[in-house]
Amino acid sequence: MPYNLIKNALMVNEGEIKEGDLLIKDGRIEKIAPEITASSEMKVMDIEGRHLIPGMIDDQVHFREPGFTHKGGLYSESRAAVAGGITSFMEMPNTNPQTITIEALEEKFAMAQGKAFGNYAFYLGATNDNLEEIKKLEKNQTCGIKVFMGASTGNMLVDNEETLDGIFANAPGLVMTHCEDTPMIQANEAAYREKYGEDVPMSCHPDIRSAEACLKSSSFAISLAKKHGTRLHVLHLTTAIELDQFEAGDLANKQITGEACVHHLFFDDTDYEAKGSFIKCNPAIKTPADRQALVQAMLDDRLDVIATDHAPHTLEEKLNTYFKSPAGLPLVQHALPMVLELVHDDVFDFARVVEKTAHAPARLFDIEDRGYLREGYWADLAVVDMNKSQRVERDNVLYKCGWSPLEGRMLRSTIEATFVNGNLVYRNGELADEPRGSRLIFKRS
Repeated sequence: MPYNLIKNALMVNEGEIKEGDLLIKDGRIEKIAPEITASSEMKVMDIEGRHLIPGMIDDQVHFREPGFTHKGGLYSESRAAVAGGITSFMEMPNTNPQTITIEALEEKFAMAQGKAFGNYAFYLGATNDNLEEIKKLEKNQTCGIKVFMGASTGNMLVDNEETLDGIFANAPGLVMTHCEDTPMIQANEAAYREKYGEDVPMSCHPDIRSAEACLKSSSFAISLAKKHGTRLHVLHLTTAIELDQFEAGDLANKQITGEACVHHLFFDDTDYEAKGSFIKCNPAIKTPADRQALVQAMLDDRLDVIATDHAPHTLEEKLNTYFKSPAGLPLVQHALPMVLELVHDDVFDFARVVEKTAHAPARLFDIEDRGYLREGYWADLAVVDMNKSQRVERDNVLYKCGWSPLEGRMLRSTIEATFVNGNLVYRNGELADEPRGSRLIFKRS
């Protein structure tokens, strides 16, 4: 029997924290009130002293299915995600086969049914030669079109300028970009290979995947969006020098939006000495000044969304030399507690975390009835204990790859429970046996 009355919650929603009760019925939030009397038919969860929030909507994950299931899969990684309070995810197209046709897109939706613990959507990927397929995408068919404007895992680089112009001119919905300039990166790689051979120190990664390479690519993407009036969301920004391109204010009034990922708000290049390839990702984790600039851009609303870019690789793969070690980190299990470290440090307030992880993605993608604590909305919820710390160790991670870049770190908050579509799918280390995720529905006019 599911829990259908949550009592004595500190509800964090729409800029406020209010104490009260929340009633779930048929998967949705039936009632929110200062006090709701429990009937004999109700199962009650009393969470006095803990916070109740809308679950995180992660707009950027790589769950590796199909084609790379030795690294992870929809079942394993969505299971880890709900343990971290992530109730919805949007998965990237660089799988095998790549998600670059409408047929492949719908096949992934079918694959996720009955397998995903959280709610799901999948991007249609752009290539140098699938513009006609992009034109066929219906605006509410899925979350958006992903364009790799920099080479990363999966070999989906789109570098034909005529094709890029066509994508931005004809996109039926949101365009999401990975922005790094590949020729600049390749020149940097050649220079470092000449200096170090194969033994390039991991600490050189932010110099090879440089701030200048990021700026050149993101400025080009923004120029194309302005030229064609395209709705553009720039993923995983990492540098201070890029941030002047983004305007402060409510994303409802923006044509161009941006995001930062949890690891770029948490780590900086002083961590390479200890973490090495475990924090190698694209775009690279950069300087403390860059990290602080990203935090400030969240505070002044130049950046709109916090995501994970969860991207697992096996331990054996990660322990290679620089050029052979793939980029990407597994993060979904601890993403929300990572961001909540900024609340403990009095940098963010709790309401801002909820805005950037739930409210903003729901509005940005026009997701139907999710991302808020509102009567009538789906009960996608996370219970957070801000007073219970956790140490991340290899033996308590849930990813199929079996490791975390946070190993040995103490986080000062814990996800106590997670609900998806009104179903309790995680509580105090125990996961539901049956996945409860549904296809995300979009309502773009």
